[in-house]
Amino acid sequence: MRLASRHTAEVAELHEVTRSTTRPRRRRALVALAGAAAVAFTTTGCLGLGTAGGYVPSAELAGALSQTKPLDGASISIGSKNFTENILLGKMAIILLKSDGAKVKDLTNIPGSASARQAMLDGQIDAMWEYTGTGWITYLGHENPIPNSHKQYVAVRDEDEKKNHLVWLPPAPMNNTYGFAITQKVAKKFNITKLSQLSKVPKSQRTFCVESELINRPDGLKGMLKKYDVPLGSGVPRSNLRVYQTGAIYDATAHGKCNFGEVFTTDGRIVALHLKVLADDRNFFPKYNVSFVVQDSMMKKYPQIAKLFAPVSKKLTNPVLLKLNAAVDVDGKEPADVAYDWLKKEGFIK
Repeated sequence: MRLASRHTAEVAELHEVTRSTTRPRRRRALVALAGAAAVAFTTTGCLGLGTAGGYVPSAELAGALSQTKPLDGASISIGSKNFTENILLGKMAIILLKSDGAKVKDLTNIPGSASARQAMLDGQIDAMWEYTGTGWITYLGHENPIPNSHKQYVAVRDEDEKKNHLVWLPPAPMNNTYGFAITQKVAKKFNITKLSQLSKVPKSQRTFCVESELINRPDGLKGMLKKYDVPLGSGVPRSNLRVYQTGAIYDATAHGKCNFGEVFTTDGRIVALHLKVLADDRNFFPKYNVSFVVQDSMMKKYPQIAKLFAPVSKKLTNPVLLKLNAAVDVDGKEPADVAYDWLKKEGFIK
């Protein structure tokens, strides 16, 4: 099965909602979706979530997880949003929980962040992977992200538990945020690895492929260029900008339509097209570290869930997610199979 890329139209809508409410248009999108979800709840009393379908294997816990207290008797429902990375991580959670003896209901592939969040708040799903930036800005309604990853996690953890009784386990090091990618050829030509080196590149070569929305937003291209001392206009002429739909930017960048292309930092096409993401070494973009979020009541009853997920989360880096996402989006593999094979390769199951 080939899943929709994170940058299909449907996923683009998802990003409209989840990426940031510092952008008014996205705030309105969230309100609209949240309203739709609320209507569904009001009308039916629930969202009527169906199982995602498809076989998800289990195994025997191994290595660092082999001594985890069994979840025998536990019945846990796992959700996810409907884009590749979140589905894949959802399947990974299901495999881990089943392998520890829990009875698991697969509710992954929920269409839209608002619906997934509402299902979590309503208690229809007991746990799912969520992103710290999404939690802080989109769900909890803060205008400004916190630039430090740990402080961002602590802030969303504490507030969401207090307000909604949801427990955010320690996040993975991966950060699925905005970034700018270049080809290997461009990297070698300008000897550049991080955004602070943009000023070394001749002005005429500072060409960017971006979505139209990213250009003028203060937390988008304009703000980024200012942060890195090449402001839009004097540092990067507007004539150097190439505007594309999100999904077309990757291919345009790879084929030299521009030197710097807007990307999401764990998208599998970065690997497939041999692109390199420049380091955001002045921490301009918000942090979107993924964390396994569990109902407080479930955590109190089964505290071993934290130990089950801790070593796995630590291994979920950007390079790892890039490869796993590419295995689904580029190679056409099933998310459950990719998740199973990676857990086995890392020695978490056997």
